[in-house]
Amino acid sequence: MLYLVATPIGNLGDMTLRGLEVLGEVDFIAGEDTRKTGRLLKHFNIKKRQISFHEHNEARAGERIIHLLQDGKSVALVTDAGTPGISDPGYTLVRRAIAAGLEVTMVPGATGLVMAVVLSGLPVHSFTFRGFPPRKQGRRHRFLAVDQHSPHTLIYYESPYRLAAFLEDAREVFGDRPAALANDLTKLYERVRRGTLSDLLAWVNETQGTPKGEYVVVIAGAADS
Repeated sequence: MLYLVATPIGNLGDMTLRGLEVLGEVDFIAGEDTRKTGRLLKHFNIKKRQISFHEHNEARAGERIIHLLQDGKSVALVTDAGTPGISDPGYTLVRRAIAAGLEVTMVPGATGLVMAVVLSGLPVHSFTFRGFPPRKQGRRHRFLAVDQHSPHTLIYYESPYRLAAFLEDAREVFGDRPAALANDLTKLYERVRRGTLSDLLAWVNETQGTPKGEYVVVIAGAADS
C-alpha cells in the first residue's frame, strides 16, 4: 500500500494521530529532504528507513518505490511540510501506482491553501488553486490573465523574493481587487494581512528587508471585486 501522509506546515501539534500510526507501521518513508523528515520522525520517536524522493530524482526514486510496493512492502510518502502532491512531489508517483494496479490511500492533514482562503475573509464556496506562478514577468502575466474573468477566489503560492513583483503584476492584470497575504501559518508569528492589492503591495514595499517565509496569496474573483 502507498500512503500519502500530510505533515504539519509549522506547528508539530497538527500532526494527526492516524498519520503517526501509519508512519510507525510502514516499511519505508519517502520524503523530499530526509534530514527534515528525520527531525519530524525523531520528534515523535519513530525509527524507519527513509527514501529520498524529490523533484530531481522523482523518476528514479519513483521506480524504486513502485518495485517495493509490488514486492508487498508498504511506503508512506511525505513532503517537507503539508500535503504530498500539492505544489510538492507526489503526483507522478500516484499515477504510476494507479497504473500498476497498486493500492493508494491518503492520511489528510495540514494544507496551507485551505487555511489561507478560510482566514482571508474572501468567499470560500468556490475557489481555484493555481500554485506557484512563473518566475519571469511575461509568462507570469499570461499565467494570471487566464483567470482574469474567473468568478472564483484565486489562490497562489509565492516566494518572498518575488512577492512584490507578483502583487504588481496581479494588480495590473486583475485591477485593485480585495486580497490577503498569509504566512507563517500555524506558527508563533502567524500573520494574515488583508486589503486591496495596492494595500498589500505598499506593505511589502515598506517592510524592512525581504519578507520571510513562503506566502499564500488569496485574491477575490471577478464577481467579488
